[in-house]
Amino acid sequence: MKKRTALIIVDVQPDFCEDGKLAVTGGNNVARGVAQLLLKNPTMFDLVVTTQDWHMDPGSHFSDNPDFVDSWPAHCVAGTVGASLHPEIEGAIYNLHNTLSVKKGAYEAAYSGFEGVAEDGRDLVGALRDNNITDLLLVGIATDHCVVATALHGVEEGFNVTVGSDLCAGVGAETSAAAIEQMRTAGCEIL
Repeated sequence: MKKRTALIIVDVQPDFCEDGKLAVTGGNNVARGVAQLLLKNPTMFDLVVTTQDWHMDPGSHFSDNPDFVDSWPAHCVAGTVGASLHPEIEGAIYNLHNTLSVKKGAYEAAYSGFEGVAEDGRDLVGALRDNNITDLLLVGIATDHCVVATALHGVEEGFNVTVGSDLCAGVGAETSAAAIEQMRTAGCEIL
């Protein structure tokens, strides 16, 4: 089968960038870097996928007293600016015709982009298979949460997964290093 690559942009949303509700240091730099990659190389990828936390009523995922493991302050509430794509990402994909938007976590916690659904109702695996995708390049936020979950899930689904670590931002240095090692051990290539 011919190699076909999808760029998966994981959760590059205002609520996960500086000044957001769950700010990750370096989030705006990730948005800028990914946008520059797409603007300079608009035909580099066979498919460009954006994933977004899109919470409507995620139950115990939201908490007034979060433990920052299983529960978090309210973030990425569906329809809010914080849940939208980062403006630099939105601008970079505006004229692309090979894009797919996947939203996850409406009624429960969802870390992997593979737990989400596209506008047409397809899950991410189905959409990737429909586009004959063989390889994934993952970038985004946060290395130690949704990026690692999406990467490991991609490997489980049989895709060749590469993580562009220079276009990722993590919550903590130690947890991000552990996530990188976990992804490498699972068979991901780390750039």
